Amino acid sequence: PSMSIILIRHGETALNAARVLQPADTPLSDRGRRQAQAVAMRLANTKVGGIISSDLARAMQTAETIASGIGLAIGNSSLLQERNFGDLRGCAYDGLGFDPVTMEQAPPAGESMAEFRSRVAQGLALMCQSHAATDGDLVVVTHGFFIRTLLQQHLALAEGIDAPQRIGNTSVTVFSAEPPHRVTRINNTDHLSFDLSDDVQAVSGL
Repeated sequence: PSMSIILIRHGETALNAARVLQPADTPLSDRGRRQAQAVAMRLANTKVGGIISSDLARAMQTAETIASGIGLAIGNSSLLQERNFGDLRGCAYDGLGFDPVTMEQAPPAGESMAEFRSRVAQGLALMCQSHAATDGDLVVVTHGFFIRTLLQQHLALAEGIDAPQRIGNTSVTVFSAEPPHRVTRINNTDHLSFDLSDDVQAVSGL
């Protein structure tokens, strides 16, 4: 049986590209929808047995595109959401004067880094449980900062490889469902043609 969990970051949103911290209901942009179609085509050739997604709109839309190509139902969970930046959502990242991603304390009405890390650990446990009930690989659609935190805290990277600072839209990261959760592919966007390639100026993790 296949033992892989395939992490997919959602497709681009207009607010990613505009470097704005995203409200929960931010949808994919047209470009983000096309990126989702591209990753769906890539995954159509793999043995995917299940799909779970963050329940935020941008992740669910990406998951629905993947699922329609494979013919699977989607499970979703709030555990897989991006870190909650609370009242900072809707603000321009560059105008804040500080980096909310690295702040340990909770923004107003948001989540502290400790709370977020704890939720990421719960999210990993959910993925492993879901994978155990799945015949084939499990696709997990989530968010940039969530994936980066998993890579930094929980997954086994090859010698000399660090978690990338930026996780690309619809990038593919693959790791073993069995501990120590070895990563076999990281932040890969080979499925995106040049006109859909990840915008490195866009904000990842917000």
